[in-house]
Amino acid sequence: MSRYDLFSSDIVIVGAGLAGERAAVEAASQGLNVILLSLVPPRRSHSSAAQGGMQASLGNSAMGKGDSPDIHFADTVKGSDWGCDQDVARLFAETAPIAVRQMAHWGIPWNRVVPGTRMYDGKEIHEDPEKEGLITARNFGGTAKWRTCYTADGSGHTLLYTMDSVVIKLGITVHDRTEALSLIHDGERCYGVVARCLRTGALRVYTAKSTVIATGGYGRLYGASTNAVINEGSGMFVALETGRVPLGNMEAVQFHPTGIVPSWILITEGARGDGGYLLDKNGHRFMPDYEPNKKELASRDVVSRRIIQHIRKGYGVDSPYGPHVWLDIRHLGAQHINTNLREIANISRNFAGIDPVRDLIPVRPTQHYSMGGIRTNIDGMAYGMEGLFALGEAACWDMHGFNRLGGNSLAETIVAGMIIGKKISGYTREAPLNVSSSLIEEHVRMQEDRIQSLIHCRNGKENVYELRREMEQTLSENVGIFRTEEALQKAVAKLHELHQRSHYVGLRSGGQRANPELASALRITGMIKLAYCIAAGALARKESRGSHFREDYPKRDDENWLTRTLAYWPVGADQPELKYEPVKITELPPGDRGYGEASMDAVGAKR
Repeated sequence: MSRYDLFSSDIVIVGAGLAGERAAVEAASQGLNVILLSLVPPRRSHSSAAQGGMQASLGNSAMGKGDSPDIHFADTVKGSDWGCDQDVARLFAETAPIAVRQMAHWGIPWNRVVPGTRMYDGKEIHEDPEKEGLITARNFGGTAKWRTCYTADGSGHTLLYTMDSVVIKLGITVHDRTEALSLIHDGERCYGVVARCLRTGALRVYTAKSTVIATGGYGRLYGASTNAVINEGSGMFVALETGRVPLGNMEAVQFHPTGIVPSWILITEGARGDGGYLLDKNGHRFMPDYEPNKKELASRDVVSRRIIQHIRKGYGVDSPYGPHVWLDIRHLGAQHINTNLREIANISRNFAGIDPVRDLIPVRPTQHYSMGGIRTNIDGMAYGMEGLFALGEAACWDMHGFNRLGGNSLAETIVAGMIIGKKISGYTREAPLNVSSSLIEEHVRMQEDRIQSLIHCRNGKENVYELRREMEQTLSENVGIFRTEEALQKAVAKLHELHQRSHYVGLRSGGQRANPELASALRITGMIKLAYCIAAGALARKESRGSHFREDYPKRDDENWLTRTLAYWPVGADQPELKYEPVKITELPPGDRGYGEASMDAVGAKR
């Protein structure tokens, strides 16, 4: 009897969220055989938690009039603090309107323009009757025009359910509750993955001409995160562990300004985009004091820093979970809140016991998104490994640089799925699948040895949950919104220690079959490696750019640091190796973002 089940296809995609499913749809539509692997049933993927919407320059709403891909491109580059690949940002901005309309064709019930006059932040907005019924948009941070297309505040939910319906219609094979443990490769080319069935604990082998990683972000490295519990960076660390594939810009970690206290569930930027205010303990709306132009809708890195800066000055609201500020949407009215913001209204009622129609919402910046990921070229192929692709949040394509604009990630999943899905299909049609049985056996045997070593506790008695708690605490305390040399050195030293200790994990349970402790133990070393890459990259980058803010180096340094970090982990090494590549400037030279440019210690609230 075989020790594992063997599956072969043209393409295997690890991750069945929006990016993975959109790429699968593109490939299957071209007649290729695709298998999707997912930790959970696809409709439970974290993509469904996206709330606010996806950006596309349609220009239908009154406040979006005159919008264009050129303006969207400029907003994206400025939002990235000139850290993005401008060729990718241009391709994205040009394709996004097509993607939004295609999703409408597939069934997305986008909110539409309703003629009439309404108030927004003290101003009258007059919607054009000739635009009635066209896809409308709401305001989001860091944008010159209103371009975030939405379905109330459940945009990810509607997009994912619609996309999954297309996957089902096309008959694409999905193996859920399946986790990739390693890539099958010979040091030059990828041939598929070794995976583990989370129902039975059995190993599986998936061979393919093209292997695609679309596993989302790594938010759960921080513990307190808006991310789902499945977002542990698994796709990133299986690529890193090849020793050949680098991760790009891992120090670029986004904190969303409004995670609800204390569950840290996301409260969409759409709440502020629709006119919500941030208030301090005195009921004062403080963001106009810091950002008089964009107010609550400067880019996310800026708003998060301003909130923490204001809390540091003593204006936070004390609570058992630490100081926070208030989000006030009461003035938007019950009808608007219970229709356009119904998801966050339900979250507030169910997880905080408050009704935002009448009550203030307690919020604080919370880890939200990873700009870093598997470094790929513009076609989505990973650096250093033929036949391996990545897209979505798991990838550093690099559209976001050092800060992502709200609405650009949901758009990226669909747009990258379209564009990279075509590239994957073209590559796969010409690629051979000549993988030796001995190579498969070698990689299966390595995973069998790991599993047996854990089950029989041959290597020691470290507790995986304790290691994880210490990793989360290290990142949260030392590699957060504000960073310093001392704190980052402390983080690197601690993560180095945790990496050493992770090789001596022992199980408290039997570890047999569908055992969650074994699953956690198989992930912990890879997770600590990702955390190490984040901290090491942040320590090395002696400047402030986007989400990476060094209090000891508070200015952007284009002369020395207009670069992208590449973190490698050589096989057998006990720490990452950092290299750098230049950021290519094709259209928009570095300049003023237009918000949040003054150093944080030089600007104070005008009280």
